[in-house]
Amino acid sequence: MKSRDIKHVFFDLDHTLWDFDKNSALTFDKIFKQHQVELRLETFLDVYEPVNLQYWKRYRDDEIDKLELRYGRLRDTFDAVNFTIEDRLIEQLSHAYIEHLSSFSHLFEGTMDVLNYLQPKYQLHIITNGFEEAQLRKMNSSAITPYFKTITNAEIAGVKKPNPIIFEYALNLAKAQPHESIMIGDNYEADVLGALNVGYDAIFFNYRNDPSEPHVKQINHLSQLKTFI
Repeated sequence: MKSRDIKHVFFDLDHTLWDFDKNSALTFDKIFKQHQVELRLETFLDVYEPVNLQYWKRYRDDEIDKLELRYGRLRDTFDAVNFTIEDRLIEQLSHAYIEHLSSFSHLFEGTMDVLNYLQPKYQLHIITNGFEEAQLRKMNSSAITPYFKTITNAEIAGVKKPNPIIFEYALNLAKAQPHESIMIGDNYEADVLGALNVGYDAIFFNYRNDPSEPHVKQINHLSQLKTFI
């Protein structure tokens, strides 16, 4: 059933519109070759991807800072796969990863179609915990920046999702009210519960088929958004 009062649609960016895992894998492939890291990419990624999610949770919870996130996720992954590597090279890889990540521009299947469908009907916005400069580069390289009226990130809001302050900041920036706003994101805690707690409606982009509360609206392909909005 469609939400009739919605005027503003807020999206998360990474893992929702911008295909983080695919772009990240391409980045690691590139920088491993550049720095002559002799490790099978699939072996690394199988461990890195869940480690990275855990590090982002710790970052959201203010347990670590940006530098600890960028270094620690690599150090822990190399340790877990028993690959010997110097700290100096990890630091180089950490910087190279950030430098090259936004040069890849793969979006989730259906992203452009759903943005073209929504833009004439709603004002579209981004709320992201990602770093401001990197997120803007990702949006520009994937040609989606013109679709969005506002972009709220954790660095300008001063807090990260699910903190209500970032959702309130985004509302003020968009000149929107909670009851006329809906949030779409892949993280149940940060995106869905965070938005619901401030009075937004919310849709869980559950492309991983994670367990979730049955009463929450959810999709596993972006094209399904047309069912709700």
